[in-house]
Amino acid sequence: MNRPSLPRRTRGRLSLLATAGVAVALLASSVAPASAGKGSSSSGRKPTVVLVHGAFADSSSWNGVVKELRREGYPVVAAANPLRGLGSDAAYLKGVLAGIDGPVVLAGHSYGGSVISDAALGAENVKALVYIAAFLPDKGESAVELSGKFPGSTLGEALRPVPTTLPDGTQGTDLYIEQAKFHHQFAADVPRSTTDVMAVTQRPVTSAALEEGASEPAWKTIPSWVLVPTEDLNIPPKVQVFMAERAHAHTTEVRASHAVSVSRPHEVSRIIEQAARTVR
Repeated sequence: MNRPSLPRRTRGRLSLLATAGVAVALLASSVAPASAGKGSSSSGRKPTVVLVHGAFADSSSWNGVVKELRREGYPVVAAANPLRGLGSDAAYLKGVLAGIDGPVVLAGHSYGGSVISDAALGAENVKALVYIAAFLPDKGESAVELSGKFPGSTLGEALRPVPTTLPDGTQGTDLYIEQAKFHHQFAADVPRSTTDVMAVTQRPVTSAALEEGASEPAWKTIPSWVLVPTEDLNIPPKVQVFMAERAHAHTTEVRASHAVSVSRPHEVSRIIEQAARTVR
């Protein structure tokens, strides 16, 4: 029996519909597994590492550490620490932390340790604290007070004070390390070609920030890790060990200057990863 042939225009439309149907089926089969995979990887994602620089530095001081952590698959945020006052700097960091989804490993260098100790209190997503050549102040203690607790700091002799106007309009003092003394004081194990640039681009800290007493510290309730550079001329290693023992922190020593995140990024990354592996 001969079937009537369809007009050419009708056959073309049916062909297009059939092709579209196949395309939809293929799309559906490809989207479902992709969505499932996304969900499973999201649930097992690594914690975000937030890095907080200290005085006389900026976020670029973490560059080597950032590269290593990203290579291992960690999301990383290098926060710009204002260096204006301990309370206000911590408030700024709290805002940064509040904008991050999921668990956080919070690391601070130098004065940045004081800032993370304050900012992490009450921040439920912060699961581990890492102190890199940093202060771990107890309530009421200042960076100036702690740095003088044991002998060994030569920072005071290297500072250059500059008058400044603070955000609230009051007069204050910005502190810089004299450029000619920067290499020896801050980063003696870093090539001079690098420290010459670091000296020029250093961020000043106010004297008020270093003199301000700390609030109740988060290290009392959040597990902590400490890296102590044994050649530190800013914060005496003995002071760092004292603070680490008081905080019952996991402590590692490395032969390095105060700028250990620049000179030994692998060791810094390794202790951060040790902390991160405990986060569930």
